Amino acid sequence: MTFTDLLPAGTVANDGQFPAMQDATAEMRAAHDATVLVPLSHLSRLHADGEDASAFLHNLLTQDVKGLPANAARLAGFCSAKGRLLAAFTIWREGSAVVVQLPTALAEPMRKKLSMYVLRSKVTLSDSSAARPALGLAGGNAVAALGAAGLTVPADVMTTAGTDDVTVLKLAEDRFEIVLPAERLATLWGALSAHATPAGTPVWRRFDIRDGLVSVWPETQESFVPQMVNFELTGGVNFKKGCYPGQEIVARTQYLGKLKRRMYRAQADCPPPPAGTPVYGADTNDQACGTVVDAVAHPDGGCELLAVIQMSSTTAGAVKLASPDGAALTLLSMPYSLGE
Repeated sequence: MTFTDLLPAGTVANDGQFPAMQDATAEMRAAHDATVLVPLSHLSRLHADGEDASAFLHNLLTQDVKGLPANAARLAGFCSAKGRLLAAFTIWREGSAVVVQLPTALAEPMRKKLSMYVLRSKVTLSDSSAARPALGLAGGNAVAALGAAGLTVPADVMTTAGTDDVTVLKLAEDRFEIVLPAERLATLWGALSAHATPAGTPVWRRFDIRDGLVSVWPETQESFVPQMVNFELTGGVNFKKGCYPGQEIVARTQYLGKLKRRMYRAQADCPPPPAGTPVYGADTNDQACGTVVDAVAHPDGGCELLAVIQMSSTTAGAVKLASPDGAALTLLSMPYSLGE
């Protein structure tokens, strides 16, 4: 069984993304009020194998990969020489391999980019997404659903647990990812969907927005230093680990510079804008003061989004989408302190 077999007949997934299983509005409402099950076909997993896998990634990413515990998951970034994020990952260990997860739209370009640094390192990078697909489970009944399917629930947020050849990641108290062999997809899908509403890609992206977690898409590559998207607040940057591409700029921003932009959560009375859409502040007139990171439709109308915005603009009047006369943003709370 593959993800294609799970999707409604005639569904065309763009870079693994599809709008809904049946009713997009009902599924998004279930994400607010119930429990949902999402094929994570919009995410891909690169496996780094070999005796140098940890050291290889440690030298490239913003995270301490060498110190990554066997049962831990972490956020990590890969930056350009100018300290701008080329990709944002979730990483964890599966046996001797390190798994690097990112949007499918960037998976092959990043595999090629990272492979350029292999040189004499004893490491191979391969895309394991087809052999080991992933499901997302979120909501108040998620823990019970995992138990009913015979899966172990990780003890803490951003930890993993293994049951046979299935890995469960706990991303939040009510949100889990299940990575499994393709041959077990039909069985586990049946077991979990008995306790959750099957849903489309925007539902999972809505949880990323709720949790204040950045996704870097092709439209926003090289747009943000890690601190602009709150990466140091969500554990994506380790400032003690030593050099990696762009490290000097990231460290200077942290210790010597003054951060002028942050990622905020907001809502607006309009359809969800694409990633990369500019936003405008009352204090910047016809000059953009920020960029949309991600956005999804809200079941009650309008959209919910993450945007990187010039901090001064958030208190200088209305911030507008797409143009100085666009829809106004209403800022919402984040699940962590922005420290402003």
